[in-house]
Amino acid sequence: MVLVLGLLAIGILARFLPHVPNFSPVMAIALFGGVYLRRSQALWLPLLLMVVTDLVLGLHTTIPFTWGAVLLVSILGLWVRKNVTPLKVLTSALVSAVVFFAITNFGAWLAFYPQTQEGFVSCYTLAIPFFRTTLVSTLAYSVVLFGMYELIARRITGTRLAPVLLSK
Repeated sequence: MVLVLGLLAIGILARFLPHVPNFSPVMAIALFGGVYLRRSQALWLPLLLMVVTDLVLGLHTTIPFTWGAVLLVSILGLWVRKNVTPLKVLTSALVSAVVFFAITNFGAWLAFYPQTQEGFVSCYTLAIPFFRTTLVSTLAYSVVLFGMYELIARRITGTRLAPVLLSK
């Protein structure tokens, strides 16, 4: 439970602190949660993070796409947990950023652009700078979260802290 609360606090704080648009740990937290948390926690944690912060930051018409993308990344993490390797984590972080970009911009196209090929191309083209920051942040935060977890897990395994900090 300590891990769940810590991830929730980090995610909420990061969304409220000033940052470059789309540079957020949310995708990395969803992926990480899918790998290391209980299945139920892995699915509700990133959604709770989004609900709490979106209620404060503002609700928008693309919420089903945004929250859906976050949920899909959590499910990807559940798949990664079967065989966690550095390459699989980095590949999954890359896929997570692409999934988020594809799904959320499809929602933006439906909500804000003409329903034409030109509108579709325009929507995705204008979103490329946001994809870059999503990709960089997802990769960076994934390296930090997964790396720190593995380092801490190796150091405290067999101690009295292990059941508290590493329990699912």
